Amino acid sequence: MKDPCIKLCKFERDICLGCGRSKAEIKGWKKLYKPDRRAVLAEANMRLLSLATIGRRKG
Repeated sequence: MKDPCIKLCKFERDICLGCGRSKAEIKGWKKLYKPDRRAVLAEANMRLLSLATIGRRKG
């Protein structure tokens, strides 16, 4: 599974405004198995939707 980084690494409250992952999730990405990566991506997508709703997503 491909790394979801879009090279827009700006953080607000420990969350990347580009991909929606936390710093800990980004750091541990390579060690995760596919099901865990899917869970991280689902959570990251929810964060990005939340940021878009309040007008804070960059990009």
